[in-house]
Amino acid sequence: MSTNSPEMESLKTRLKAMWMAGDFGEVARHIETGAEEFIARLAPGAGERVLDVACGSGNLAMPAARAGAVVTGVDIATNLLEQARARAAAEGLTVEFDEGDAEALPYPDAAFDLVVSMFGAMFAPRPELVAAELVRVCRPGGRIAMANWTPEGFIGQMFKITGRHVPPPPNMPSPLRWGDEETVRERMREGVADLRLTRRACPFEYPFPPAEVVESFRQFYGPTQRAFAALDADGQAALREDLERLWSEHNRATDGTSYVEGEYLEVLATRA
Repeated sequence: MSTNSPEMESLKTRLKAMWMAGDFGEVARHIETGAEEFIARLAPGAGERVLDVACGSGNLAMPAARAGAVVTGVDIATNLLEQARARAAAEGLTVEFDEGDAEALPYPDAAFDLVVSMFGAMFAPRPELVAAELVRVCRPGGRIAMANWTPEGFIGQMFKITGRHVPPPPNMPSPLRWGDEETVRERMREGVADLRLTRRACPFEYPFPPAEVVESFRQFYGPTQRAFAALDADGQAALREDLERLWSEHNRATDGTSYVEGEYLEVLATRA
């Protein structure tokens, strides 16, 4: 396990605060369908040991537990873990939710049959550690599955717009590289017997128009909330205008609501 430098500790503290800002559970509600489809394709069996890395409010953990898997979720954001525990309790599901870092998972080697992460582990600042940890905690012959936003897709474009207004930390690689096939092949070479990459779409559905979607992200999505907070009034207006344009251009709904599909790279690896 590596020792973090003071600079890395500072970055991790800021990242944790960012993900605890707003209410990511509110954002996650609108992509539950995509999460359920992701788990359905993996079809975890009864008794299968599943780890949801950077689990957030439990979008993957919940359907996996409903399928009868023995599920553990881990995340750095303690408020989201509380939401996940409440969701599991409300459905009468037994899921273990732990505070932990995707770069240093608090589990022994080969502890899980299936290790999953949807739009989560991709945001950790040291991807080489994330890849090694995902492989380490998966048993030989087990599966590792990720869903990572692509650079070209809708959410990738949203991040790029935000980055033009508020530059990301200089010492952190772009999370979107986890959505690049060549980069993933390089990162997932060690300890992996088979790797399959598939581009898929995750639907975002909102019962209101794009301008209100942008406001919802500003209020609930930590990265967007922090970006707006870093800008003055003119900067906020410019960012809002660019984001509203993006959502409007990609909106497939014509009835005053919003429906946008975000492309992601589905990564399915078999542990050697």
